[in-house]
Amino acid sequence: MRRKNMGRCCILLAGLFLTGSIFTGCGRSIAEKNTETPTEPVISTESVSDTVAVTPILNPDGNTLETRFSTPEGYHRITCEKGSFGTFLREYPLYEDGAQVHLYDGSLKGNQEDHAAVFQMELADGDLQQCADSVLRLYAEYFFQTKQYSRMHFRLTNGFELSFDNWRKGMRVSVDGNETNWVSSADASNSEETFKSYLQFLFCYAGTLSMGQECSPAELSDVQPGDIFLYSGSPGHVVLVLDVCENENGQRAFLLGQGYMPAQQFHVLKNPADEDNPWYYTDEITYPFSTPEYTFDEGSFMRPKY
Repeated sequence: MRRKNMGRCCILLAGLFLTGSIFTGCGRSIAEKNTETPTEPVISTESVSDTVAVTPILNPDGNTLETRFSTPEGYHRITCEKGSFGTFLREYPLYEDGAQVHLYDGSLKGNQEDHAAVFQMELADGDLQQCADSVLRLYAEYFFQTKQYSRMHFRLTNGFELSFDNWRKGMRVSVDGNETNWVSSADASNSEETFKSYLQFLFCYAGTLSMGQECSPAELSDVQPGDIFLYSGSPGHVVLVLDVCENENGQRAFLLGQGYMPAQQFHVLKNPADEDNPWYYTDEITYPFSTPEYTFDEGSFMRPKY
């Protein structure tokens, strides 16, 4: 099994993780017509002016996905059970409004125009934690925080299933070409350090190709937090559905987030169709589907089996 090349979406560079805590933790404007009623008789007809009542999507003081982004007019967030992955995403801490996206080496990403917020998620040291890795990390953090260790198993590019249950029991993976096998070589531990070593190995040998092995097609009308748009290639790309809302007719809208290459901080994407509203409306989605930095073909909407 080959490690990821520099040109692929996820690249191997061993290293330490940047310091920081793993966990701490739209509006379509509507026109309202205001007509002035004269208090005295008038001879000429005054023109009626239309004013627009704007419900701002962005709350700059919000420090989580749910508190930073309001839903569009006429929409409400779908119900997510307490302790669910959807709730985990909604409560994930964000950097302050206006934060820029940094690359793995601390430099600024060249394109600072296409994100609406930045997640306070750690980056691995080196050009390692890219698009698929960032999505895998969010799922893994959720399982680790909620102690659902048995659910933390992801496939490597060769199809090998990397189980955290085995990893925390002291098992490690030997790699010989494309052959991978479990070996007992470490002490059993549920520590954060053990978790990070698991992630580092996962990022080395997983990516959009392996992610394609553990997803199934989904219906966009039933979009849920945790769904993805995926091109499973080399290089490929993936963006994650972060939050979902719906109107009284059952039509849904969603927020998207991504990591990218070179490795960079995970961020909430803007909607290219509306500079002031990052929500994407299911009834407006056509293919090819354009996000700020990638275009997905029909059939790319998927649901991970994690």
